[in-house]
Formats: sequence, structure tokens, C-alpha cells
Amino acid sequence: MIFLKTDDEIELLRQSNLLVGRTLAEVAKLIKPGVTTKELDKVAEEFIRDNGAVPTFKGFPNQYGDPFPSTLCTSVNDQVVHGIPNDIPLKEGDIVSVDCGTYMNGFCGDSAYTFCVGEVDPEVLKLLKTTKEALYLGIENAIHGKRLGDIGFAVQQHCEANSYGVVREFVGHGIGKDMHEDPQVPNYGKRGYGTQLKKGMCIAIEPMITLGSRRSALIGAGLGALVMAVVSVPYNYFIVYPAYVVLYHLPLEAIIGMYQAINPSVDGLLTCLITFNFPFTLFKGLLDAALCFLIYKPLSGVLHGRK
Repeated sequence: MIFLKTDDEIELLRQSNLLVGRTLAEVAKLIKPGVTTKELDKVAEEFIRDNGAVPTFKGFPNQYGDPFPSTLCTSVNDQVVHGIPNDIPLKEGDIVSVDCGTYMNGFCGDSAYTFCVGEVDPEVLKLLKTTKEALYLGIENAIHGKRLGDIGFAVQQHCEANSYGVVREFVGHGIGKDMHEDPQVPNYGKRGYGTQLKKGMCIAIEPMITLGSRRSALIGAGLGALVMAVVSVPYNYFIVYPAYVVLYHLPLEAIIGMYQAINPSVDGLLTCLITFNFPFTLFKGLLDAALCFLIYKPLSGVLHGRK
């Protein structure tokens, strides 16, 4: 259900979102080579609480496992969204998307910004510039009487015209008293299609754009960790091992899709396993073997998009 907001409610939303912007500004002061995303997360949480709000993301329910553990989502290089802050130092040439949420006066704020760590590759700078342009094109179409497809079309056309991929698996959303409200706001679509936009609707437009392929896959961040992190495929390969961490929580259809995207040559193996109803422990073991044999690539210099 879509909730239309009154002018007073929109003002409360604005206050929450202004605090998100101020929090991102505090975090931006610290971003440099050698800083960890966990350090950024600590500063963000203290700033949000000192200003009378609570972090929306921390403790947010996760359908695949434990609640989200952090104040920020910090996604480095080839991670698209929902990266968990960690102790790995940022390096010169990295980019880090910092997604922040606040809850204050009964309403949520939510916004992300991708920061450069030192000097980055010109090709990456162009990606960031194009994505920002796409965001503003989407905003230009967020007016009463238009439709959600107009927003998605504007974002998609601009990014694909520049040969970038538009992620399909994750989209924008409505926002208000809850962080995720209806409607969903895809970054792709057709003009004149979708839900009609009306005065009082509040939405988060969230372009998620990649170099090259738009395909992505869920990954795990360690045993028992969340499976909300996503790796894009800017160079058309995946680093997924040990991907079985994810498999404990995903339905078979999701597993099939992930491995088919990784390498079509695993299709026969997956079909065999599912047709004959293999026990899951054996299923996992055979997938491990298939990964190592069919698609494993040396990890050195490849993780986080470094070559």
C-alpha cells in the first residue's frame, strides 16, 4: 500500500534526511587510504545518536539470517549494495558507497553517496559522473501525473547509452514511517508505464550502475554472516568462492540463477543434483568442487576490483 504524506509529515521526513546528509558529510571528512569502513561506521553511529536519532539500518531484519549489524552499508569497488563495515583498510584508487539511514520524529531518512579514495581511474570517475547524471534525470521525472516507468526509463536510457549495466535485482523504494515502503522504484522501465505518481508520494531513487555487465550475485561475508552483499560483474567474472555460505539461506531457484550467471557449464551439474534430490551437504560439497574446477580464479589482486 502506498501512503501519501501530508505537508507536515514531509517536513519530518526532510529533517530525518537532512541528518543523513550531515552524517555523510562527517564520514566524508575521514575517507582516505588506510581508514577502515568499521571506523567510518563508528563515527556515523555516534553522530546520529548525538543528534537525537537512531540508525535505521542497525538491527534491521534480514530474511536470510541475523539482523544487519551496522549503522552504515559500506560497499567497496565491485560491491553494489549492503556491504558490511569491516577492518580492511581502504586503498588509494578505491571507491566506497556509503549508505546511511536515520530514524527521528517517527520518520526515516535514507541516502547513499559513493566516495573516491584518493585518485581513482578516469574510467571509474566517468561511471560515477554518469550515475549522478542519471539520478538527476530520474528526479526530473518524479512529478505528479507521471509514472514510475518514466523514472526508470530516464535512468536506464542514460546509463545504457554510455555502455553501463543497470542492476535489476535491487531497486529504489518508497519511504516514510518505514524505511522500505511501497512502491518499488526500478532503475529501468518504459515511459508511461507503472504506478502513477501523485502529490504526497515520497520515494528513494537509487541508481545502481556497473561497468559492463548488469549481472550480480549474492555473496556471504563469512560463516553465519548476512547474505545481503552483492558483487557486480564489471569484467564479466565472479569471485564467489566460498559461495556455499550463501546457499544455506537461498532457495534452489536463486542458487540456480547465481551459478548459471557465473558459468553456463555448471547447468548440467545443477540439473542433476536437483532432479535426483541430493542431500544438501552433498549438494554443497559438489558445488564446491565445481567452483574450484570450473570457475575458480586466483584471488590475489582481484578481490574488491583490484587487478
